[in-house]
Amino acid sequence: MLYDQIASNKRRTWILLLVFFLLLALLGYAVGYLFMRSGIGGMVLALIIGLVYAFSMIFQSTEIVMSMNGAREVNEQTEPTLYHVVEDMAMVAQIPMPRVFIIEDASLNAFATGSNPQNAAVAATSGLLAIMNREELEAVIGHEVSHIRNYDIRISTIAVALASAITLLSSMAGRMMWWGGAGRGRRSDDRDNGGLEIVMLVVSLLAIVLAPLAATLVQLAISRQREFLADASSVELTRNPQGMINALRKLDHSQPMSRHVDDASSALYINDPQKRGGLQKLFYTHPPISERIERLQHM
Repeated sequence: MLYDQIASNKRRTWILLLVFFLLLALLGYAVGYLFMRSGIGGMVLALIIGLVYAFSMIFQSTEIVMSMNGAREVNEQTEPTLYHVVEDMAMVAQIPMPRVFIIEDASLNAFATGSNPQNAAVAATSGLLAIMNREELEAVIGHEVSHIRNYDIRISTIAVALASAITLLSSMAGRMMWWGGAGRGRRSDDRDNGGLEIVMLVVSLLAIVLAPLAATLVQLAISRQREFLADASSVELTRNPQGMINALRKLDHSQPMSRHVDDASSALYINDPQKRGGLQKLFYTHPPISERIERLQHM
């Protein structure tokens, strides 16, 4: 059951990533059709922009992410409990020992970053260390180490990059339409196409308007699938599903983080740092903790 869950989540994530590229290609075709007289040319340009964004974000420094979140690096002497738990989980997962960081905050939270296991890092809040027992702490760190082992951070980074590229292209197309550029080069040549030309124009305009929203929804779906996968993988590492369930219950009752966390960083945390509610939950990158617990209970 556990391995079926892991395999299913991996398949869904790659399907969603493919949908992301298709969205980018569709938007590129629409922009090319409206403004460049070449839908294929626009599609190629869009994919190039997406790849440039992805590679540039993949190689961002771990130090920048940790600095943005107010984390300080620790070692075996300064934080022996956290260091040894990270060391144990990394050993079981068969990945290099990640760097270890602490965030001074009373809330319960943790995250991992790094484009691959060789340059990865794990951060935990001081509140997490104060409240969690050893089994629960192992479950949380096992979750973060699983993100590293499964290359979730790289996939999430690619998703952010593609979403950013889609937003950029849509914004550029919107400004060009505002200045009256849409279809200006096409109308003289395609005047006789009649209804087909109108349909293509409407579809292209809809693609430009709706692509950013669709990209956001796909990004959320990818992130949620990776969280389910990391929960299941943590159980695989610790052989203790109840430890992960108990940890999630404590995370569910955690207070929000005292410092503001930007949206890009929020997606990295195991728990929503801002504890948002209402309609904002519809666009949250993590599935509800109650749903995560329910999945674990069925394993």
